[in-house]
Amino acid sequence: MLGHPVAENPIDQMFDAVYAHYGLRWQFWKCDVTSENKIAAAISGIRALGFSGACITVPYKVVSIPYLDEIDDDVRAIGAVNYMTFKNGRLIGHNNDGKGVVKAIQKVIPIKGKRIAMLGAGGAGRAMAVELAWAGASHLTLITRRESQGVEVAQTVTRASGVPAEWVQWSGEVLVPEGTHIVMNATHLGAAPEKEPVPVNWETVSKDITVVDVITNPRLTPFLKAARDKGCPIVDGVEMLVQLAMQIFEEWTGIKPDEAIFQRAVAKALGE
Repeated sequence: MLGHPVAENPIDQMFDAVYAHYGLRWQFWKCDVTSENKIAAAISGIRALGFSGACITVPYKVVSIPYLDEIDDDVRAIGAVNYMTFKNGRLIGHNNDGKGVVKAIQKVIPIKGKRIAMLGAGGAGRAMAVELAWAGASHLTLITRRESQGVEVAQTVTRASGVPAEWVQWSGEVLVPEGTHIVMNATHLGAAPEKEPVPVNWETVSKDITVVDVITNPRLTPFLKAARDKGCPIVDGVEMLVQLAMQIFEEWTGIKPDEAIFQRAVAKALGE
């Protein structure tokens, strides 16, 4: 996996445990690529060292695209990549960030017809926004600090799906729009070790709103804890990680994994 930072992500321990379960002598390496000007060399290293594939995480999901030989239709529509495969010697970019979050949310609440507010719209967030629209969301509100980012992703969502999407400025405490059914944190806020709280005005969040966080470590972020304390249904980032990791594992190995194996592996990696 190429990204920065990567130390707190449990993905390597999870994959290694699943590899061992299926008798594969494989390893998952996390590579901390400390600046954008090194990403081209890092991807060249993936090619040269004979890797079977790789994941791409923040902040390189968009800037990595020009260094790939080919991208699939999802990446073409979304404009970001989160994993790579090799086919006939060609490095191909894929994106299933949104597919993972859709599956995780649908275990708790149907997405069809729901109004969704998303905090942040980076590489993962833009993929999730598009996939949520494809899954039947009726409207998306993208709450970001940078207007250019929020507007561009809102336009991408509508162009790819026909679903209306709008940008709202993130300034100070976030006010969740009236009528929202699902609110999602797609930023780094809440991740270990800092575990920064997401500045939401919880008076604008009713207990009927489902609250989602993409952070994988810790599983129960300050954002989700506040939502749970308010009585809201919650969806954690670990569930999202398991759903997308299962698909990536199958793409790389040709083995359809048992979800229970992944769930046990990630729980052990998090010390649960």
